[in-house]
Amino acid sequence: MKNIFILCLSISLFMVSGGGADSIPAAEYPTRPITLMVPWPAGGGADTAARILASIAEKKMGQPIVVVSRAGAGSQVGLNELARQKPDGYYLGMPSLPALNTIILDPERKAAFSVDSFLPIINQVLDPGIIYVKAGSPYKTLKDLLEDAKKRPREIRAATTGILGDDHLAIMMLEEAADVRFRIVHFDGAATMLTGALGGQVDVAFDNVGTVATRIKSGELVCLGVMDHERSKFIPNIPTLSELGLPNIISSSTRGIMGPKGIPDPIVKKIQNVFLEAMKDPGHVEKMERAGLAIKPMVGQEYTKYFLDLHEKCKYLVEAIRRSQ
Repeated sequence: MKNIFILCLSISLFMVSGGGADSIPAAEYPTRPITLMVPWPAGGGADTAARILASIAEKKMGQPIVVVSRAGAGSQVGLNELARQKPDGYYLGMPSLPALNTIILDPERKAAFSVDSFLPIINQVLDPGIIYVKAGSPYKTLKDLLEDAKKRPREIRAATTGILGDDHLAIMMLEEAADVRFRIVHFDGAATMLTGALGGQVDVAFDNVGTVATRIKSGELVCLGVMDHERSKFIPNIPTLSELGLPNIISSSTRGIMGPKGIPDPIVKKIQNVFLEAMKDPGHVEKMERAGLAIKPMVGQEYTKYFLDLHEKCKYLVEAIRRSQ
């Protein structure tokens, strides 16, 4: 009887103190290296941002954070892998939005995951969209590009980083607003698209500031416009599309840390605290500035709301693109 009483008392104290399956690993987490998966090829803006952040966060986390690339199918390969991981905080991913949203929304992609498969933890980057050409292109301005596109519908080769990603959506918005049509060429990520643009495989590319800001500054690429409400501080001499008479074309890519749904709250809180602290670190800020990547932390519910609101906004665009094909 005495032993039963002691056992019950122990269980009661354990429950009052917050014990349970979640709190035991949370107290010890992490005890081994953490994987941070980028579902895009190495060398692009997402990969660069992840490596900068991981190098600082791992010092604060107390365990190595290993950045790996799982590219393929416009990030769908890596997202498939992320969705089926054990929700213990040791395998995290860095999806790009709205690419994740549109993969889910597009019935032809037959995604094996949904919005409920992922747990938004903390966002790192909001990277405005841009339109660029290689140096020496006949297109010196956006006006040049659009005038030629009107004369030669579906002949000018316009590149994206993947089907139904933010760059593809931006092209569709520009086509509708300017009444033009391009021949759209999809690449598997920013790094491969840049190679294609420099090699003359395409005539114009739709991307993000952070991917090519340094090449624009060096003169290797020419930016025709920024798709944001205001100019980018990284390339301040480049006008916005609003300034160029197209105020409704706003496009960006956000990149943040997500995990498979079900990670215990105490572990999520630790991940959020460590990565938020790392994002505020002067070393992180300096390196991100140098790379031309705009830091935009969104934590927990704020990031979740952004993800779900964007999902609703993308429904119309995805349906419109499918109807036009």
